[in-house]
Amino acid sequence: MLRPLPSVLGVLSLGGMALLWRDISSKVKGENRTLSSLLSQYFAVKVVGWLGKRQRGKLEADTLNIRQVQEETLLKRLRKNADTCYGKQYDFSSIKDCEAFRTRHPVTTYEHYRELVTRVAAGEEKVLIAEKPLILAMTSGTSGASAMLLSTKDTNTEFFLQGVAVCLDAMRRVFPASDSLQRTTKLFYSPTFRQSEAGIPIGPNSSTPASSRHMLNLYTTPAPAFQVPSERDTLYLHLLFALKDPSVGTLESNFASTVFYAFSALQERWQELVEDIKLGRVSPALALEPGVRASLEGQMKPDPERATQLLTHFQQGFVGIARRLWPQLNLVLAVDSGSNQIYGEMLRERYCQGIPFYSPFYAATEGLIGVNLWPEEERRRYLLCPRSMFCEFLPEASLDQETPEKHTLLMEEVQEGHSYELVVTNASGLFRYRMGDVVKVVGFHNQCPVVEFQYRRGQMLSVRGEKVSEVMFLGALKRAISQWPGAQLVDYCCAESAIMGESCGGSDPHYQVFLELKGVRNLTEEQRYKLDQCVQEDSAVYKSFRFKGSIGPMRVQMVAEGAFKELRKQMMAFSNTSANTFKMHRVLRRKEYADFLLGKTI
Repeated sequence: MLRPLPSVLGVLSLGGMALLWRDISSKVKGENRTLSSLLSQYFAVKVVGWLGKRQRGKLEADTLNIRQVQEETLLKRLRKNADTCYGKQYDFSSIKDCEAFRTRHPVTTYEHYRELVTRVAAGEEKVLIAEKPLILAMTSGTSGASAMLLSTKDTNTEFFLQGVAVCLDAMRRVFPASDSLQRTTKLFYSPTFRQSEAGIPIGPNSSTPASSRHMLNLYTTPAPAFQVPSERDTLYLHLLFALKDPSVGTLESNFASTVFYAFSALQERWQELVEDIKLGRVSPALALEPGVRASLEGQMKPDPERATQLLTHFQQGFVGIARRLWPQLNLVLAVDSGSNQIYGEMLRERYCQGIPFYSPFYAATEGLIGVNLWPEEERRRYLLCPRSMFCEFLPEASLDQETPEKHTLLMEEVQEGHSYELVVTNASGLFRYRMGDVVKVVGFHNQCPVVEFQYRRGQMLSVRGEKVSEVMFLGALKRAISQWPGAQLVDYCCAESAIMGESCGGSDPHYQVFLELKGVRNLTEEQRYKLDQCVQEDSAVYKSFRFKGSIGPMRVQMVAEGAFKELRKQMMAFSNTSANTFKMHRVLRRKEYADFLLGKTI
């Protein structure tokens, strides 16, 4: 009686395979894909999609009971690390609630941890955290010297589940065309790691080719390209293999600045790239190991038809070039808030006209902070992730208080429209740690705060205590430039006159502003003064000091084309920052950088 069962199972299996193939066939696919690569991408997308829906449901539930969820997150951290030297010092095992923790533990800065991290790097166990860190993660150093923080498996797992999966779910809800089997061009690089005394890797804590090795078949760039040490040569390879594939679906990078630099390089080297595609080769100008070159050239074949298409697109100019190169491009996926805002704006105005942008997370070396559940909105706002970190909030008015412990608020205590510095307790050994990020609460999702990034404390201009933030200065700069006919902003930064010494001229404290502009050869004195006026309009305190003469007029300097690209290289070399995590310093704190730009003034 049971003999028909195998036949039934066979029919069901064939039916399932037919449904599976129909689903795959219905999706937009990249060109020249093998069946195995399509299947692996299909199942990866399905698994992450299922995880995303599950994690989004959990997040929605957590936002309904913020106080309890935050306390659970805190106590989980304390229990896990109660048996460490640090946990015993503060008797973590006896802490039962948020208030006991806040009473017992001080608000901290990096100096509190410096010697402890040094002990971990030397191989001592159970100093700050119960497990051995995966890496010693270097911060980007935008507001001072780079700090070395611990990064753990928990940090990475939480980032993927609470960040990546949730954001991919939000992306597919708003941009359903992104749920395809097209390849992604992901612009990232293999950073250089060094070893601590105990053999722990020291380097950036960000998405890298090595950490994404199981996903590389989803990207246009072949795996051997990531063995190339030169960022310039790797970028060329990113562009070459992206241009080969007219069906690219997404351009992705950690930051919009990386995408902008890629299009700048494309504008410089497009003729060389077109020639390579026409001849089916990799440029002989690239310094590649013979084995790497052979692997890459094995994936090239002469394609004069595609080369002719590309030539036509490039000869039409670079405004809107992305859509012409890749007609099925659905999205640019990159953080374009904070110091990356100007790069996102330039991409949308020039290279990527008409392409949607999604800035998915708000994150730092310390861990995941928030997710953007509103991809379609131009305004970049992030829902704080209540199970990623235990968050406290130091009101902006209390940032310089000697006893910040007395002033912090919890998630349920913050007010819409107010700004706060984030104070976090994370999964990797930071407790009541002042991050230096100031955010503005712009609303609530259920009980959970929704924030906009405002500025880094160390990136504030203040020569007399006037405190002009990055957001305020950039707003004034954009208004001033809009009144300079033909001018387009490429990049900018500022320096306070105190760090410049005699090289800046004049005795009154003032701001030195360095601008790289397109479309103008020079600025008149009246145009330069317009920027000073715009800052005065936005800052009553700055205006008062200017009126009294205690702050001198702003000195606005135009720098030569490419000056900021060279400055970026210098900054990365000095701070050992990876191209994956670099953020341009908007306020220079090193005289060498300011002097370099002075030498580039027009």
